[in-house]
Amino acid sequence: MSLRPTYDEVVAAAARISDGIVRTPCSHSPILSQMFGCEVYTKMEYLQETGSFKERGARNALLLLSDEQKRKGVVAASAGNHALALAYHGKLLGIPVRVVMPTVAPLVKQERCRQFGAEVELFGANIAEAKTRADEYVARDGMTYVHGFDGIDVIAGAGSMGLEILEQMPVAPDAIVLPVGGAGLIAGLALAVKTKAPGVQVIGVEPDQCASYLAAEANGEPVMIEMGDSLGDGLAVPRVGDNAFALARQHVDKVVTVSEQDIALAILRILEVEKGVVEGAGAAGLAALVGDKLPELRGKTVVIVLCGGNIDPAVLGRVINYGLRCDWRLVRFRTVISDRPGGLEKLTKAIAEKAASVKQISHERTFGQPNFSKVTISCIVETKDKTHASELIAHLEESGMPCDLF
Repeated sequence: MSLRPTYDEVVAAAARISDGIVRTPCSHSPILSQMFGCEVYTKMEYLQETGSFKERGARNALLLLSDEQKRKGVVAASAGNHALALAYHGKLLGIPVRVVMPTVAPLVKQERCRQFGAEVELFGANIAEAKTRADEYVARDGMTYVHGFDGIDVIAGAGSMGLEILEQMPVAPDAIVLPVGGAGLIAGLALAVKTKAPGVQVIGVEPDQCASYLAAEANGEPVMIEMGDSLGDGLAVPRVGDNAFALARQHVDKVVTVSEQDIALAILRILEVEKGVVEGAGAAGLAALVGDKLPELRGKTVVIVLCGGNIDPAVLGRVINYGLRCDWRLVRFRTVISDRPGGLEKLTKAIAEKAASVKQISHERTFGQPNFSKVTISCIVETKDKTHASELIAHLEESGMPCDLF
């Protein structure tokens, strides 16, 4: 029996949803290309109205409901983006929507779902636990469950992105790199791309902390895994979908994992270079280049799918500072200076001589050393890169101020 959705179903879904979905740009990035040694194009799915690709599958599934199903409404378990997509398109189409979100779902996503008119309930520590509550509404109220990554209609809708990328590219890319959560997106996209342009590689990326696709691949079928916390919270799915995995394994060329540092740096690169704001899940594809997980793509034409932009603003601030730290553009050190007039001036003058910028200075007298003519200083400075930081520390030590990085 052939797997579903079929290529024809993806094509039909693309036509069905076209008047309600943003045709997001797929643009060449000269700076990212220079950084990573390949021709990088970014598919900006974070520019959908609700900030993610999930609208494609949600709208397709809603449009295919019967009149009776539309009247009773739909329910879903989602960490945020699928819930947002259902809420938004449910409102446009006049279909009641109830979403069950894990208790760790970002506040910004919870509130936006409510703004779109959906009923929101927080339940469980992850998607699997939230789904048990959603299933109760299916049994009790006759609501239709719309699976965020394993429903046939949702996978078909997601696959429309693959067709769109091929239409937008000036030449067929050598590879398309995209995040993997429950595997619905990569399944639909890979089906569409491999059918239309079989020479294009489709490569998935998972966080180290929640690599459920690779676990399924090793096991031969989907399996429940223990997950750690990840900045890519939208990819934190403990078990990939059965339909999605069966389809994806037929077409996906490779899946790699990335670290939390890689994801944070990818978010920073997109912010600085592309002037775009993406969440951890949305940045995972670029994180594979940041972490040098795909050296075989050097010199090739590569599309990076930036699939979501709904990052909590409070998290974004922390990510930016952490990324600057990883880049050696923010450096923190301790040193000891004279606690008499001129001591601090000597330190700041030495920092200025190396064209670094002081961001923060604090004195530690109570818990410092017992020499009361000296004081321990904690200092955060802005530097250009690791080489510049090393030159600064060497200069301070040559000036009689030994430094301890921490």
